[in-house]
Amino acid sequence: MAFQLFEGKEHASVYQKYRFMPPTELKDIIIQYLDNKKGPPHVLAVDLGCGTGLNTRLLAPHFKQVVGLDVSECQLEEARAVPGYPNITYRKGTAEELPFADGSVDLLAAASAAHWFDQSKFLAEANRVLKPGGCIALLGFAINNTSFSYKDCGNKLSLIFEEVRQVLKPYTTKPVALCESKLEDLYSAIPYPDKERIESFQEKSFTTVRNLVGFISSWSMFQTFKMKDPQRAEDLLVNTQKRFLDEMGVTSPDTEMEQQWAYFCVLASKPQ
Repeated sequence: MAFQLFEGKEHASVYQKYRFMPPTELKDIIIQYLDNKKGPPHVLAVDLGCGTGLNTRLLAPHFKQVVGLDVSECQLEEARAVPGYPNITYRKGTAEELPFADGSVDLLAAASAAHWFDQSKFLAEANRVLKPGGCIALLGFAINNTSFSYKDCGNKLSLIFEEVRQVLKPYTTKPVALCESKLEDLYSAIPYPDKERIESFQEKSFTTVRNLVGFISSWSMFQTFKMKDPQRAEDLLVNTQKRFLDEMGVTSPDTEMEQQWAYFCVLASKPQ
């Protein structure tokens, strides 16, 4: 991959602490798609750009073996530190050079990672390693379709979040812009006739002010901003937390608010 912005130990720790698992219901859609296209048994799933293993662990109950692949050894160390998943193996590697035999993989998945891949090289490797009927499942969330609520101040909380996003927008890379388009270009490039794109899968959950600010600090845009101006980046986090607390009329950063995220998912099946 041309972009490697998640490799440091500090960022890996932030990623593990504040990133959240994709929705279980969306995972169920992926497994159902695989059931319909290839059918059981499901032997091997590969989670590309696995980071600290959030999506990898979500897939584990449905496959005999799951391999999490990432370019960052620090991210993989965080993933390996989570106990209780004997069928998961984490390996260093990229989506463009997959260390698997031809026709050996049931599912190639990526959560909030596919926008970093070299498109043509990834698709060529996917076609090589997938079994006939094997599937691609690429998912992510649309930051610009996010909303928050706490009592009667939901619109203002969403506005604060959007203002932070605009501050960080100049530090958005081309791959992140691809993610915000819900992988439209990558979807178009997939050569398989059997493919579909879920553009808005809504999920409501709860988060604390502390965790939301921590989540912002895990973004690649924020990390780029931090490298260029560490003090301004730190000030942005402190001020954002204060603005949320003031607007909510509370003092504890562990106060919960409701959040709603819009996820997307690209699904494709290699012809039998």
